[in-house]
Amino acid sequence: MNAATLTLSQMRYANKAFWRNPASAFFTFAFPLMFLVIFTSLLGHNTVHIGTRLVNLSTYYVAAMAAFAVISACYTNIATAVTFQRDAGVLKRLNGTPLPSGSYLGARILHALLVSVLLVAITAAFGRVFYSADIPTGATLLRFLVMLVVGAAAFCALGFAITAVIPNADASPAIVNATILPLLFLSGIFIPFGNNAPGWIQWIARIFPVKHFASGMQAGFLGTSFDWTDVLVVAAWGVAGLLFAVRYFSWEPRTG
Repeated sequence: MNAATLTLSQMRYANKAFWRNPASAFFTFAFPLMFLVIFTSLLGHNTVHIGTRLVNLSTYYVAAMAAFAVISACYTNIATAVTFQRDAGVLKRLNGTPLPSGSYLGARILHALLVSVLLVAITAAFGRVFYSADIPTGATLLRFLVMLVVGAAAFCALGFAITAVIPNADASPAIVNATILPLLFLSGIFIPFGNNAPGWIQWIARIFPVKHFASGMQAGFLGTSFDWTDVLVVAAWGVAGLLFAVRYFSWEPRTG
């Protein structure tokens, strides 16, 4: 079997394992919708200026929660699941089989991408039905899909990279959340800064990929301007994460 066939076969296994853990699958899909309902119930009647547009916050949060869903599926889930598999010895056993390491990693990325697409589709449909959110079409849809694919792949690579600094499975939730939650707040995922964000927050947020990914997602849902620089920044972080993962990714449990 060639590498592509092995990758697809491993992806099907990852997909079965995901859906056979109904609690994990449920909360992966439920959290973005739950946060969407909570935030729109609390703040949905307000508006925020983004660029030259005045956006209703209920629509704003559809885009924000779509971005959050992708980050959760690709970064948080991969980092946590891979760390637990490493500590349980699953990765060590896999590394001793004929399955190429690239096929395993590629399968995890492809599966996370499929879950991300499904999450975004569900969030968009929910937002359309309950909050009259616009659905990307035409050229906007193509740009949106480019950002979605690049962002999902980049956050998957960063998810693999962060496992290198997680000492054990017990520490993974704390470290993963500590590295992503502050960026979600600073990047306007949970708090809609709009044009009124303090300068220092904007400066810090634009260093990291979350802000750029969120901006690309907003362009699809809100009709704000799309900047290809956002795609390049997210891609650059993805490449950096991939290189770091290739160098420091561990297949064996930590002993100390």
